[in-house]
Formats: sequence, structure tokens, C-alpha cells
Amino acid sequence: MLEQGLKNDIILDVRGLKKYYEGEKLLFGKSKSVVKAVDNISFQVQRGETFSIVGESGCGKSTTGMCLLRLIDPTSGEIYFNREDALTLKNKELKGFRKDIQVIFQDPYSSLNPKHTVRSILREPYLIHKTFSNTEIDDQVHRLIELVGLDSSYLDRYPHEFSGGQRQRIGIARALALNPQLIVCDEPVSALDVSIQAQIINLLKELQQQLNLTYIFISHDLSVVEHISNRVVVMYLGKIVEMGTRDQIFNDPKHPYTQALLASIPIANPEHAEKKQRVIIKGDLPSPKNPPKGCHFYSRCPVKMEQCKDVYPEVKILPNQQQIACHLY
Repeated sequence: MLEQGLKNDIILDVRGLKKYYEGEKLLFGKSKSVVKAVDNISFQVQRGETFSIVGESGCGKSTTGMCLLRLIDPTSGEIYFNREDALTLKNKELKGFRKDIQVIFQDPYSSLNPKHTVRSILREPYLIHKTFSNTEIDDQVHRLIELVGLDSSYLDRYPHEFSGGQRQRIGIARALALNPQLIVCDEPVSALDVSIQAQIINLLKELQQQLNLTYIFISHDLSVVEHISNRVVVMYLGKIVEMGTRDQIFNDPKHPYTQALLASIPIANPEHAEKKQRVIIKGDLPSPKNPPKGCHFYSRCPVKMEQCKDVYPEVKILPNQQQIACHLY
């Protein structure tokens, strides 16, 4: 766990972030529908921690990551990286920002250029940012490949010659090339076998300690999130419904949606299955084009109340600093 002294060392401050997508246009240019992929979310990330964003597919977690990376521009909101407004950066300043915040993509099979060797893939960040001479770049490339547990003899091979786990190690090496401060891990192990997932997660944890990295870890797999996280945000239809430390979320979840997500985690030992309290969510995920008027979870919530139908709950901060958007509290 993070030391208490780190709690005021904020590397990323997100305020009121929104990302809306307009549907087909009607007469006079008015949109027929608007998809609120990310809808007014705020959070802070402490330096050196793993801050996880979880939720079902379509909840907005990957869109949030893309906004933070400036791969897509948000509709509105503020993003401060090291107390600097990241949304106003242009040209050289934006290039410097991209050095400090990198990404590990979900699919190791499509994130590497099949026409380039590993050496060429790992050299590219240095050539773009012109930080080292050719001799120094070669030294850095050897250092990177060994840092992620691969042999330097692999440098002249092509991506198709590697397994999925090895490809993801190469993707991690590429993300580390420019000594970033923060890495967005967008479902980095979801495409891998379970045995390989554990290896990659352990590698990420080792690198974090060794290089003082900060992670934003995006995933739908709560068993993986529990293993790597310091704090967790739970999203549903573009909104944050709960935020807390790993222990708070996994040992004492407050929101009915969080409780249902945790209840869905498979149990390794069948003998313990009867002891686990089941929370069943009925119905389908509402369309993001037409979410419920009040609480977005209203149509599926097992403990819904009348006020949930028409009024979206404000975020409450509990005495233990756990945050929740629910009328039950």
C-alpha cells in the first residue's frame, strides 16, 4: 500500500471530464441523439499508485483513458498533469507531455507493427523524440528488452514470431522507452491466457517499484484489479458510482452495482461457493443513447427506491473517505 505521506502528491487531477458523441443529424444540424460515453467524472491520481477503473463493457472506462492520453479530445472538463493544464498543450509542449504519459494497449497482436522488427519498434520512440545518439539508442534498446524479461537475441525477430505474452512484454518495453511518469494500462492482460496474465501483472508491479511508475489500470476483470490496485473507481454508463481504496471496494462495497460486480467473480474452490452471497442483476444494460432519467442503474437495481427513478444521486463522501453515488447513503 502507499505510504500516507504520498496522499498529497497528485500527479493527475481530472475535473468534470465529459466525452459526448453526437449521432446522425436532423434538419438544421441538430443531433438526433447524443451518447454520453463519459459524463462529468472527477478524480485524482497519486504519484506511485495503481489507480484502477472498472466496469462493464460500454461504461466509458477506455474512453476515459483515451481522453487522458489526448488521443481523443474531451467534450469538456479539465485534466491537470503535474499541475499543468494538459488540454491546452500544443506542438512541443504536447510532444513533451506524450513522453511522460504512455499507454499499454489491450491487444498485443494488433498493437505492434508486423513489418518492423522488435529492434525497430523499440528504436522508434527515441528517433521521434531525438533524445539519444544512434549508439546510445542501441544501448537503450538492449536495456529495455532485458528489463521486461526477454533476451536481446530476440531484437531482430518480427512480432509474428512471438507468443501473446511475449508481444505484450514488447509493448510494455515500448511504453517504458522514454522514462514516462504515468502509464495507462488499457486491459493489458485481457487477451492473454490466465497463467500468462499473472506473469504480466507481476512484471508490471516489479517495474512500478523499480522505476517509480504510476499506473491507471483499466479492466473489467476484478480478480486482476484486486491483485494490483491501490485505489479503485467503479463506472456505470459514463458515471462514477463508487470510489475507494482496494480494501474498501473489495471488502465493504456500498453501491448495489459494485456488490453485483464482486459477486460475479468466479470462485476457485467450489466448496466456498455456498458461502458467497449472490447479487443478481436482472435486465440488460440500458442504451447510452437513452439512459434512465434518474440513477442510471435504476432499471437493474435490486434495492431501488422511488426517488431513484427521477433524481440522479449526488456523490457522497463517507467518514472513511469512500465516495458513492447512491440514494441509499
